[in-house]
Amino acid sequence: MKRILLGIISVICLFAHSLYAQENKAEVSIKFYDRTMYYPGDVKDNPVYVHVTIKNTGSDTYRFKLADDRAFSMDFFGFNVKNSQLPATSSLTRKRTTNNSVYFREIALEHDEEYSFIENLKDYLEITEPSIYYIELKFYPELYKQKNTSIVSNRLSLEIRPSPAAAASTLIPVESKTQAVLQPQEISPDKVIEQTIIARQKALWDQFFLYMDLEEILKRDPSRNRKYNSVSASERADMLESFKADLMLSRIDQDVVAIPSKFVLETTTYSQNEGTVKVKQWFKNDTYYEVKRYTYYVRQRDGIWQIYDYSVDNLGTE
Repeated sequence: MKRILLGIISVICLFAHSLYAQENKAEVSIKFYDRTMYYPGDVKDNPVYVHVTIKNTGSDTYRFKLADDRAFSMDFFGFNVKNSQLPATSSLTRKRTTNNSVYFREIALEHDEEYSFIENLKDYLEITEPSIYYIELKFYPELYKQKNTSIVSNRLSLEIRPSPAAAASTLIPVESKTQAVLQPQEISPDKVIEQTIIARQKALWDQFFLYMDLEEILKRDPSRNRKYNSVSASERADMLESFKADLMLSRIDQDVVAIPSKFVLETTTYSQNEGTVKVKQWFKNDTYYEVKRYTYYVRQRDGIWQIYDYSVDNLGTE
């Protein structure tokens, strides 16, 4: 009896191993193509192009079907920091519920060969709100109607910024024609702080983070610092992305992302590589203002001043 039972278990294990090998003949990876600044809506004017690569990681020839309309070969999934899923676009839903023929071709990849193409994420997902989203792709080697056979890609972090206002100031560090983010400028510590606070007032997150040493700000908290120092480089990158997302949602370190109604630069002192900037800031409540003094600590690297720490003193109310 034991011999029969062991035989059955061995067959099951071999079958499971065979299925595992079959499912892992290929991998799918995604990355942003020509990454730029992304805003809600505007499928054509502000696309989110994603570079998709299918690679044969097995030793045998890998064959799959690829639809001419790739919406029948794959799905994008998007989640915000609260793990709520983004809805599919209405055009994608209509396309898949209409009785039309799906044309495809069969592709064969030898060991280590790759096949790549580019898709607009906004053709698949409805993105209407600025936030940090986590994006992954599910590829269907036997097309959409056979969804049980699929390969899941790596995950990307996508930052959707608020749509730029018509009255955007000249402080926005963006090339208007290409929407490419500019490099930080060699400006004085007081100008760094002034631009950072104005950027926060206008919800211009790219400008707000431009002169901030996020790694050092993250490590201000002892528990975060211990965890950050104990993980791998890729996990540190993920921690920084999550930290940035939490700051944008005012979930942590609320002092640094608080929005003042007005502010005055009081004193600026700095040596060759270190400096401090004191700023008096007013925060409006229903019938009064809270007044606080922020001290920003800045450090110069390669000619660029960066904020690496801060402290806050409460001055009462007005």
